[in-house]
Amino acid sequence: MSERESMPYDVVIVGGGPAGLAASIRLKQANPEISVCLLEKGSEIGAHILSGAVVDPRALDELLPEWRTMDCPMAQVPVTDNWHWVLTKAKKHALPHWPMPPFMSNEGNYTGSLGNLCRWLSEQAMELGVEIFPGFAAAEILTNKQGVVYGVATGDMGVAKDGSHKPDYQPGMELHAKYTLFAEGARGHLTKRLKKTYQLERDCQPQVYGIGIKELWDIDPAKHVPGRVIHTQGWPLSESNSWGGGFLYHQANNQVALGFVTALDYANPYVYPFEEFQRWKQHPDIRAILEGGRRVSYGARAINEGGWQSVPRLSFPGGALIGCSAGFVNVPRIKGSHTAMKSGMLAADAIVAAIAAGRELDDMTEYDDAVRSSWIAEELKLVQNAQPMVSKFGGTWGTILAGADMWARVLKINPIKGMKHHTDAEATQRADIFKPIVYPKPDGVISFDRLTSVSFSNTNHAEDQPCHLVLKDPTVPTRINLPLYAGPEARFCPAGVYEFVGVDEGEPRLQINAQNCVHCKTCDIKDPTQNIDWVTPEGGGGPNYPNM
Repeated sequence: MSERESMPYDVVIVGGGPAGLAASIRLKQANPEISVCLLEKGSEIGAHILSGAVVDPRALDELLPEWRTMDCPMAQVPVTDNWHWVLTKAKKHALPHWPMPPFMSNEGNYTGSLGNLCRWLSEQAMELGVEIFPGFAAAEILTNKQGVVYGVATGDMGVAKDGSHKPDYQPGMELHAKYTLFAEGARGHLTKRLKKTYQLERDCQPQVYGIGIKELWDIDPAKHVPGRVIHTQGWPLSESNSWGGGFLYHQANNQVALGFVTALDYANPYVYPFEEFQRWKQHPDIRAILEGGRRVSYGARAINEGGWQSVPRLSFPGGALIGCSAGFVNVPRIKGSHTAMKSGMLAADAIVAAIAAGRELDDMTEYDDAVRSSWIAEELKLVQNAQPMVSKFGGTWGTILAGADMWARVLKINPIKGMKHHTDAEATQRADIFKPIVYPKPDGVISFDRLTSVSFSNTNHAEDQPCHLVLKDPTVPTRINLPLYAGPEARFCPAGVYEFVGVDEGEPRLQINAQNCVHCKTCDIKDPTQNIDWVTPEGGGGPNYPNM
């Protein structure tokens, strides 16, 4: 067996999203002598980044104050026009902005590709001396006998599906660090293990999620209004007593980014998030924008929606969680990149001070303290009941109550305490108490089928490699999930990975088409029996998102 080589660094960062890149830049700004390595499982920085996105530049202003004059792609399109629509099946009702707290405004924000912003941030990081390795997935947490994290190991390359070594086999590399930052995004597979090992969620509510499904369209220039931002709520999820909403952002080059978020705490296992998105696009006011255009990209990603009460303890011996690994999304604002970046910067500040004091491999509790006394905490506390209220009371009353609670927090007048919630898996109820939902067939013009859509994500995995979607008990899908929950795996995945075959013959089995996986993590989250464990595939696999 080949021995793994190792490389020492002061700091190793797992994940090349906004949080990881911001942390790497701040580390080098503060002390150019600190050695920093950043791993990204995607084929390039930005390949796995998917967001709306409307970006609050607050953290970017702190990190790189001159970014607007540095050819940053996010500076191209400031938000100019903001709409919020409540949809019924055939109509829209514009919701006025005056009842909303001032912090809900998009004034001063920018809309564009978060993936392209990350590509640009990686250039800034490399100019400062950060070593970035795309195509290398962190597959293992390295801990010593005392339970201290001292780095990570990348996954082996060239392993066949049966576990044997192919001719191009290469063992993973160990990356040792004084401190390791985990910036894997929502439901990171190593983060999940860290939370359990160090009981990081002992004093918080469980994290809950939404599944965001997105497309990019080139539209008729006559319909394009650069900087226009549209959010919707209501139909079609109102028909299944679920909640979520749509977005449509007019970005650069006559392009719109549009998508639909379905909260994963839905009870009805017949809800089909991909089909809800396709149905939403057929609303007359959405279709009118898209007609005459063409789809150019597709993707999906889980989103943290638990809010402030779901933020875990952030540090542990030898490392810390930053960005969406911890969960700093402001749900009603539909923004999280600015809070993610700020958390990475605060972690970097704590590391710089610790190394200057001669420390290493300890528990940086000062980072946790810094986050909880920062503007991240101030912002998220203002909205901490928004998601639970809409989830509990529905779209109409939940929105009204959430708005009232936010105003109470702004005015400091007896706000309701942080509400509790269950996991998304626990929210799923038996299929026999619901009726199946009949979704319209795609027209191939505005709405599409799932497998055709996946082809627009450019996702790919080496076919002969171990399946990265691991069933803890292979009998559960057909023994429990299919008879009790009508096989929700076949619906909650936006990429057609899970397919029940042989049902008509009376010999059902679950087929896993792992090559289709877009790394959204929905299966790991929503499986009602928590039988699916998402682990990292070979580095470089997965989607290759352009301009997402």
